[in-house]
Amino acid sequence: MAEAADRDPASAPGPGPGPGADADPDPEGHKGPLTIYLVKQLELAIRSFMDEALRPYGLTTFQYTALTVLRHRGGLSSAQLARRSFVRPQTMHEMVRALEERGLIERAHAPGNRRIMEARLTREGEELLTACAPAVQKLEDRLLLDMPEERRSAFRQGLEDGLASLTGWHHG
Repeated sequence: MAEAADRDPASAPGPGPGPGADADPDPEGHKGPLTIYLVKQLELAIRSFMDEALRPYGLTTFQYTALTVLRHRGGLSSAQLARRSFVRPQTMHEMVRALEERGLIERAHAPGNRRIMEARLTREGEELLTACAPAVQKLEDRLLLDMPEERRSAFRQGLEDGLASLTGWHHG
């Protein structure tokens, strides 16, 4: 599957031509698919390649995302972790159980509220993330490889600006 996507971006995983994929100009006069369609295609391709890169470590992209969220914001409930990891609470509940069984996270009662269990990364979870880092960096490098250096920060800034416009989230 990865080899096909290497040869032809149109064969990357995800929906085929659909809404937003027509060749009509968008409001700014660009021909081709809507920006939101391109972002979704990029997200699906990244997830496919991430799953492939993380498979040797026994992780999925969603599990890796949850572990990195805990690395940066430990002590989160399953509901908080779900929101920050882009999955439904039910999915996160199952994921937390699996990650806990593997010894990658641990849960304890939240200070001041014994009804809430907070998850934290364990030493084993931290070590696994460190081991995954080269594979993830290789994918990041591949994403930016054909992009001129001067466009990389503009690309990133454009993504951050779009996210901020839709969600109010600001980096930093």
